[in-house]
Amino acid sequence: MNSYFSFFSRDNESPRTERLTTEGTLLKKYGNLQEIFSRSFAENFELPALSDFEKGDTVTYGSMAKNIAANHLMFKLTGLSSKAHIALLGKNTVSWVQTFMSVLTSEHVVVPILHDFSPADATNLINHSDAELLFVSDAIWNKLDFNAMPNLKGVISLDGSGVLAERDFKPVKLPVSEGEEDEAPLYDSLKTMYEAIPDAMEIMYPYGFRAGDINYPTVAPDNVALINYTSGTTGYSKGVMLTYRNLWGNTAFGINARLHYQGSRVLSFLPLAHAYGCAFDMLVPLAAGTHVTLLGRMPSPSVLLKAFSEVRPSLVICVPLILEKIYRKMIVPMISKPPIRWVLAVPMLDKALYGRIRSRLVEAFGGEFEEVIVGGAPLNPEVEDFLHRIRFPFTVGYGMTECGPLISYAPWRTFTPGSAGRTLRGLMEARTSALDGVDTGEILVRGVNVMKGYYKNPEATAEALDSEGWLHTGDMGFLAEPDNRTVFIRGRYKSMILRANGQNIYPEEIEAKLNNMPYVAESLIVDRDNHLHALIYPDFEAAEADGLTDDDLQDYIARNIDELNRLVGQYEKIQSFDRVDTEFEKTPKRSIKRFLYN
Repeated sequence: MNSYFSFFSRDNESPRTERLTTEGTLLKKYGNLQEIFSRSFAENFELPALSDFEKGDTVTYGSMAKNIAANHLMFKLTGLSSKAHIALLGKNTVSWVQTFMSVLTSEHVVVPILHDFSPADATNLINHSDAELLFVSDAIWNKLDFNAMPNLKGVISLDGSGVLAERDFKPVKLPVSEGEEDEAPLYDSLKTMYEAIPDAMEIMYPYGFRAGDINYPTVAPDNVALINYTSGTTGYSKGVMLTYRNLWGNTAFGINARLHYQGSRVLSFLPLAHAYGCAFDMLVPLAAGTHVTLLGRMPSPSVLLKAFSEVRPSLVICVPLILEKIYRKMIVPMISKPPIRWVLAVPMLDKALYGRIRSRLVEAFGGEFEEVIVGGAPLNPEVEDFLHRIRFPFTVGYGMTECGPLISYAPWRTFTPGSAGRTLRGLMEARTSALDGVDTGEILVRGVNVMKGYYKNPEATAEALDSEGWLHTGDMGFLAEPDNRTVFIRGRYKSMILRANGQNIYPEEIEAKLNNMPYVAESLIVDRDNHLHALIYPDFEAAEADGLTDDDLQDYIARNIDELNRLVGQYEKIQSFDRVDTEFEKTPKRSIKRFLYN
């Protein structure tokens, strides 16, 4: 599952340069993952950590740390096995984040499951992961069958409803005041024990929970910390085993690059169960002392713009679809007007207009951000080119779930347009499988961020990781001079179409051109009977706004295909097309599930 990241920052910010990021220097500077979070939670004890945008509730770092301590006590008394797997299933909420961090700072393994999975798929993943405990939202739990998940010892609500189900609980005694051990009550159910945890916390911390009480156990860096089930374009979910070292690599790099910092603000709306949102909307912010506001709603452009104006984030992270919709609705109508086109053709005048457009975009995202990060899919080349022209300093990075997720990144001042950044110096390295005389091959990476393997799937692990530790990404591309660290992505290996004459066709490159044409919302290029066939989902909203009939829309699509065929090579021409009247089915990070349409 590949991801692309784009960064924009304002000209008045201090220059961001590539910093030395070797594993040894970062370990010396920040310590291991547990030390990073112990220090952050203690140093930022009184600062706001998490807020619910809808409810307005806010939890400080100190309150979050106290809730984590309560969960640690509960884990200890629940009778979980050593390094037990604990599943987490629900939308982004304050409770979800606190539970995730509770497992991560214990010696157990967290298994976040995307709430978009169907009940049947979620059940299969809970069973496959060997989870012993499940934290779940009430709405999702109502669709699950406890009897179908025999490995679970208990199910706990993320919504405050307490213990939802349990089995085989061994009676325990909770901590009591000194001298009262003989009178300690025996709790014979998970429900009664769970309800008594607040009282036990009062006894354990008679003077209140303090910053000095935060001290998370050190765990071996190569121990599995997280099993992240992919939901990609190939249709088969695999449990990516990410170690403490993998998560540390992403977290340490993020705070060293100052993507987040003490007192900064972020609006979190990407799924935190996905590696991209997990790293840069949760782990790095909480390691830095950032105030994270959880949107808790479907992130439509209108909802997001309202939230941006209220939260005024210091950093914005979103998927390309959001930015592209804003570009098409806010920018394209403006620059398409004849007077504006005339201004853009006049030197000097175009710079003034670009400045005005830039100011409008900055304000649309809250006006106080340092960067906007676009990830989860390739940024449309037309949008990328426009942002470059109006002097948005931006860069593009590259990652995948199996690297938790970051592989490459470059500061905007050293960024090469069209690339996907530079492999993280001292942390990651890359090469390609290209043969002599061929510029493009499969990208292979290895380093600190590369996963341990796929859970209970040695065959898939052996296919992805070779004997020298190189991860076969499935992405086709090449590395550029001068130091062969600059990454260029052409497309996915599995979506590449190989012609009988040996010509390789990358559908993503053709789709990018087609998606820029009038009344095209998105498209897929597939191989049908040895010729290229286009599936096109129209922009019905734009067509309706312009008064187009259904026949007009069909004519526009046909003209678009003719125009596209004039822009591409002879071997890339589209020979047939179908209009698709429903949006393509997508993964949670908004990538099209291509396997459904081949």
